[in-house]
Amino acid sequence: MRLFPLAGGLVGALAFSQFPEFSQQYVQRLSGAVDELRAVTILVDGAAAAVGKTREEALDEMRSGNSALISDMGSGLAERVARYERLRSDYEALRPATPVARLGKFYRIRDPELVERTWEHYQPAVPVTVDGFLTAGIGFAFGWALIAGLLSLLLRPFRRARKV
Repeated sequence: MRLFPLAGGLVGALAFSQFPEFSQQYVQRLSGAVDELRAVTILVDGAAAAVGKTREEALDEMRSGNSALISDMGSGLAERVARYERLRSDYEALRPATPVARLGKFYRIRDPELVERTWEHYQPAVPVTVDGFLTAGIGFAFGWALIAGLLSLLLRPFRRARKV
């Protein structure tokens, strides 16, 4: 029975040890996406300012336009600007963080398209950095505790009462 928590710890260590490199590759893709969407946002802001409107006013005007084409363009631009704001916020939180600190901000790795594209090109590797060893240790402890806790709960009905 002690082998199961050990196996859980090893699986956790293996999985978590990959996080530093995966998060680094995600942040690189995130940076590219932010740069790409920044250009669209600057274009929208500039066009809105040229006619004396805020970004939101200009986008609302486009979305409620008489032309289906203009309305669709306005909706598409609004989605890109909103994605830019979300990705920029995530990038500003993840960029300066160490890989171990990124583990605490894993919820910022949330853009499905970027996660999918990062995963498609990700190659697992043996971690040889301090961050890789730290995250492997965290993963080992997490995996060990998870399996040990589950086994404890499952086996509780089968334990004999201790004599007092």
